[in-house]
Amino acid sequence: MRFKLREILVVVLLAAVIFLLLQSTLQSFKVEGFSMEPSFHHGQYLVVVKAVYWFGDPQRGEVIVFRSLENPDRDLIKRVIALPGETVEIKEGKVYIDGAPLEEDYILEEPQYTYPSREVPPDLYFVLGDNRNSSSDSHVWGMLPGEYIIGKAWLCYWPLSEWQLIPNYSFEQ
Repeated sequence: MRFKLREILVVVLLAAVIFLLLQSTLQSFKVEGFSMEPSFHHGQYLVVVKAVYWFGDPQRGEVIVFRSLENPDRDLIKRVIALPGETVEIKEGKVYIDGAPLEEDYILEEPQYTYPSREVPPDLYFVLGDNRNSSSDSHVWGMLPGEYIIGKAWLCYWPLSEWQLIPNYSFEQ
């Protein structure tokens, strides 16, 4: 009897450790809305890797999930466009990083708005939705503090027909 109780306790403890490890490193995220079209659609489910930014900072082109600045109980998804220390500007349908146009083949359409040239302060990021003209993002509410970032989108697992690793574009400026 004592051996079986010990065995049960070991299994329960091991299950708890695995559960806590997964909870601290991965998160499921449901895409809501159309701000990331055509890359992501309303109702898709993604796996977000939270541990990736324990070892490095977000990079331009990565798709991230973060807590909303306006409603911290809500998570949002956007693409990192400009990094701390860079200058970002949007004019004539193009995004410019440090004066150079950013090539973006993943957006739905060119932005129909302007954003004045601004330097991204330390520990902040400039993020945009891929559906530039239908996205509430940094061009509306400002820079995203790094501490709001939950993790990097890694895998789309639902619907099954759209199962794929998430492409995260890397751009050298």
